[in-house]
Amino acid sequence: MKRLLITGFAPFGGDKVNPSWQAVSALPETVGGWELVKRELPVTFRGAPQALFAAMDEAEPDAVLMVGLAGSRGAVTPERQGFNEIVARIPDNEGCQPRNEPVIPGGPEVLYSTLPVEDMTEAILAAGVPARLSESAGRFVCNTLLYAALYRLEQSDDPVPAAFIHVPATPELAAGKDLPTLTLDQIVAALTAAIEAI
Repeated sequence: MKRLLITGFAPFGGDKVNPSWQAVSALPETVGGWELVKRELPVTFRGAPQALFAAMDEAEPDAVLMVGLAGSRGAVTPERQGFNEIVARIPDNEGCQPRNEPVIPGGPEVLYSTLPVEDMTEAILAAGVPARLSESAGRFVCNTLLYAALYRLEQSDDPVPAAFIHVPATPELAAGKDLPTLTLDQIVAALTAAIEAI
Protein backbone atom coordinates (compact mmCIF):
# COMPACT_ATOMS: atom_id res chain seq x y z
CA MET A 1 0.00 0.00 0.00
CA LYS A 2 1.27 3.47 -0.87
CA ARG A 3 1.87 5.92 1.97
CA LEU A 4 0.46 9.46 2.01
CA LEU A 5 1.82 12.00 4.48
CA ILE A 6 -1.07 14.36 5.19
CA THR A 7 -0.71 17.36 7.49
CA GLY A 8 -2.93 19.93 9.16
CA PHE A 9 -2.16 22.94 11.32
CA ALA A 10 -2.38 23.56 15.05
CA PRO A 11 -4.76 26.29 16.27
CA PHE A 12 -3.73 29.80 15.30
CA GLY A 13 -3.78 32.93 17.43
CA GLY A 14 -6.53 32.77 20.00
CA ASP A 15 -8.50 30.02 18.29
CA LYS A 16 -9.00 26.77 20.18
CA VAL A 17 -9.26 24.58 17.06
CA ASN A 18 -8.01 24.47 13.49
CA PRO A 19 -10.37 22.76 11.03
CA SER A 20 -7.43 21.62 8.90
CA TRP A 21 -6.08 19.36 11.64
CA GLN A 22 -9.56 18.45 12.90
CA ALA A 23 -10.41 17.11 9.45
CA VAL A 24 -7.07 15.38 8.87
CA SER A 25 -7.19 13.65 12.25
CA ALA A 26 -10.79 12.54 11.56
CA LEU A 27 -9.84 10.72 8.35
CA PRO A 28 -9.66 6.92 8.44
CA GLU A 29 -6.28 5.20 8.49
CA THR A 30 -6.57 4.21 4.83
CA VAL A 31 -8.27 5.97 1.90
CA GLY A 32 -8.38 4.82 -1.70
CA GLY A 33 -5.39 2.51 -1.46
CA TRP A 34 -3.33 5.01 0.55
CA GLU A 35 -2.07 4.44 4.07
CA LEU A 36 -2.35 7.81 5.80
CA VAL A 37 0.40 9.21 8.02
CA LYS A 38 -1.08 12.23 9.81
CA ARG A 39 0.93 15.05 11.37
CA GLU A 40 -0.03 18.34 13.03
CA LEU A 41 2.24 21.28 12.15
CA PRO A 42 2.84 24.55 14.01
CA VAL A 43 1.59 27.80 12.47
CA THR A 44 5.07 29.30 12.23
CA PHE A 45 7.23 30.26 9.28
CA ARG A 46 10.24 28.36 10.61
CA GLY A 47 8.57 25.50 12.43
CA ALA A 48 6.06 24.33 9.83
CA PRO A 49 8.60 23.40 7.12
CA GLN A 50 10.97 21.92 9.71
CA ALA A 51 8.22 19.71 11.15
CA LEU A 52 7.09 18.69 7.66
CA PHE A 53 10.61 17.77 6.56
CA ALA A 54 11.14 15.72 9.72
CA ALA A 55 7.88 13.87 9.06
CA MET A 56 8.89 13.27 5.45
CA ASP A 57 12.23 11.83 6.53
CA GLU A 58 10.51 9.60 9.08
CA ALA A 59 7.56 8.40 7.00
CA GLU A 60 9.26 8.18 3.59
CA PRO A 61 5.90 8.83 1.90
CA ASP A 62 4.92 8.22 -1.70
CA ALA A 63 3.07 11.56 -1.77
CA VAL A 64 2.56 14.60 0.48
CA LEU A 65 -0.70 16.48 0.97
CA MET A 66 -0.76 19.56 3.17
CA VAL A 67 -4.00 21.07 4.48
CA GLY A 68 -4.56 24.53 5.91
CA LEU A 69 -7.31 26.97 6.86
CA ALA A 70 -8.50 29.81 4.63
CA GLY A 71 -11.15 31.39 6.80
CA SER A 72 -12.38 33.82 4.16
CA ARG A 73 -13.15 31.08 1.62
CA GLY A 74 -16.44 29.23 1.40
CA ALA A 75 -15.12 26.35 -0.70
CA VAL A 76 -12.38 23.75 -0.47
CA THR A 77 -9.54 25.02 -2.65
CA PRO A 78 -6.65 22.88 -3.90
CA GLU A 79 -3.72 25.14 -4.73
CA ARG A 80 -2.16 25.17 -8.18
CA GLN A 81 1.12 26.81 -7.11
CA GLY A 82 3.30 28.20 -4.36
CA PHE A 83 5.09 31.56 -4.49
CA ASN A 84 8.59 32.41 -3.29
CA GLU A 85 7.38 35.34 -1.24
CA ILE A 86 6.33 35.99 2.34
CA VAL A 87 4.12 38.96 3.17
CA ALA A 88 2.80 38.46 6.70
CA ARG A 89 0.01 40.91 7.47
CA ILE A 90 -0.14 39.43 10.99
CA PRO A 91 2.44 37.58 13.11
CA ASP A 92 2.67 33.80 13.22
CA ASN A 93 2.30 31.88 16.49
CA GLU A 94 5.88 32.77 17.43
CA GLY A 95 5.30 36.49 16.82
CA CYS A 96 7.33 36.40 13.62
CA GLN A 97 6.09 38.76 10.89
CA PRO A 98 8.38 38.77 7.83
CA ARG A 99 7.44 41.05 4.98
CA ASN A 100 8.57 40.97 1.37
CA GLU A 101 11.02 38.15 2.02
CA PRO A 102 11.63 35.06 -0.10
CA VAL A 103 10.75 31.63 1.21
CA ILE A 104 13.96 30.30 -0.37
CA PRO A 105 16.56 32.92 -1.34
CA GLY A 106 17.45 32.46 -4.99
CA GLY A 107 14.57 30.04 -5.61
CA PRO A 108 12.25 30.36 -8.61
CA GLU A 109 9.34 32.77 -8.33
CA VAL A 110 6.71 30.02 -8.62
CA LEU A 111 6.65 26.26 -8.09
CA TYR A 112 3.70 24.19 -9.24
CA SER A 113 1.88 21.49 -7.31
CA THR A 114 2.81 18.03 -8.51
CA LEU A 115 -0.34 16.17 -7.46
CA PRO A 116 -3.35 16.28 -9.86
CA VAL A 117 -5.05 19.30 -8.30
CA GLU A 118 -7.53 19.68 -11.16
CA ASP A 119 -8.70 16.09 -10.74
CA MET A 120 -8.84 16.56 -6.98
CA THR A 121 -11.02 19.65 -7.37
CA GLU A 122 -13.42 17.81 -9.68
CA ALA A 123 -13.59 14.87 -7.27
CA ILE A 124 -14.48 17.15 -4.36
CA LEU A 125 -17.26 18.74 -6.41
CA ALA A 126 -18.50 15.28 -7.41
CA ALA A 127 -18.69 14.43 -3.70
CA GLY A 128 -21.14 17.31 -3.28
CA VAL A 129 -18.79 19.72 -1.51
CA PRO A 130 -18.12 23.26 -2.82
CA ALA A 131 -14.65 23.42 -4.38
CA ARG A 132 -12.60 25.44 -6.83
CA LEU A 133 -9.01 25.41 -8.00
CA SER A 134 -7.04 28.26 -6.41
CA GLU A 135 -4.26 30.22 -8.08
CA SER A 136 -2.87 31.67 -4.84
CA ALA A 137 -2.13 30.09 -1.47
CA GLY A 138 -1.69 33.57 0.00
CA ARG A 139 1.64 34.77 1.35
CA PHE A 140 1.43 33.48 4.93
CA VAL A 141 2.52 30.19 6.53
CA CYS A 142 0.42 27.99 4.22
CA ASN A 143 2.13 29.30 1.10
CA THR A 144 5.52 29.15 2.80
CA LEU A 145 4.95 25.49 3.64
CA LEU A 146 3.78 24.63 0.12
CA TYR A 147 6.67 26.39 -1.59
CA ALA A 148 9.28 25.01 0.82
CA ALA A 149 7.97 21.47 0.33
CA LEU A 150 7.90 21.74 -3.46
CA TYR A 151 11.41 23.22 -3.48
CA ARG A 152 12.82 20.48 -1.23
CA LEU A 153 11.19 17.77 -3.27
CA GLU A 154 12.39 19.30 -6.54
CA GLN A 155 15.96 19.13 -5.21
CA SER A 156 15.53 15.52 -4.10
CA ASP A 157 17.10 12.59 -5.93
CA ASP A 158 13.80 10.73 -5.61
CA PRO A 159 11.02 13.36 -5.52
CA VAL A 160 7.44 12.47 -4.64
CA PRO A 161 4.39 14.51 -5.66
CA ALA A 162 2.94 17.11 -3.30
CA ALA A 163 0.12 19.63 -3.08
CA PHE A 164 -1.77 21.85 -0.65
CA ILE A 165 -5.50 22.17 0.01
CA HIS A 166 -7.15 25.08 1.82
CA VAL A 167 -10.36 24.40 3.74
CA PRO A 168 -12.96 26.86 5.08
CA ALA A 169 -13.83 27.53 8.69
CA THR A 170 -16.25 25.25 10.51
CA PRO A 171 -19.28 26.62 12.39
CA GLU A 172 -17.36 25.89 15.61
CA LEU A 173 -14.46 28.10 14.57
CA ALA A 174 -16.67 30.78 13.02
CA ALA A 175 -18.85 31.30 16.09
CA GLY A 176 -19.11 35.05 16.58
CA LYS A 177 -17.20 35.76 13.37
CA ASP A 178 -18.50 36.72 9.94
CA LEU A 179 -17.01 33.81 8.01
CA PRO A 180 -18.33 31.36 5.43
CA THR A 181 -18.35 27.81 6.72
CA LEU A 182 -18.50 24.14 5.86
CA THR A 183 -19.19 21.44 8.41
CA LEU A 184 -16.36 19.22 9.58
CA ASP A 185 -18.09 16.27 7.91
CA GLN A 186 -18.09 18.14 4.59
CA ILE A 187 -14.38 18.91 4.91
CA VAL A 188 -13.58 15.29 5.75
CA ALA A 189 -15.62 14.18 2.73
CA ALA A 190 -13.73 16.65 0.55
CA LEU A 191 -10.33 15.42 1.69
CA THR A 192 -11.41 11.82 1.22
CA ALA A 193 -12.50 12.55 -2.35
CA ALA A 194 -9.28 14.44 -3.06
CA ILE A 195 -7.13 11.56 -1.81
CA GLU A 196 -9.11 9.06 -3.86
CA ALA A 197 -8.39 11.19 -6.95
CA ILE A 198 -4.60 11.05 -6.52
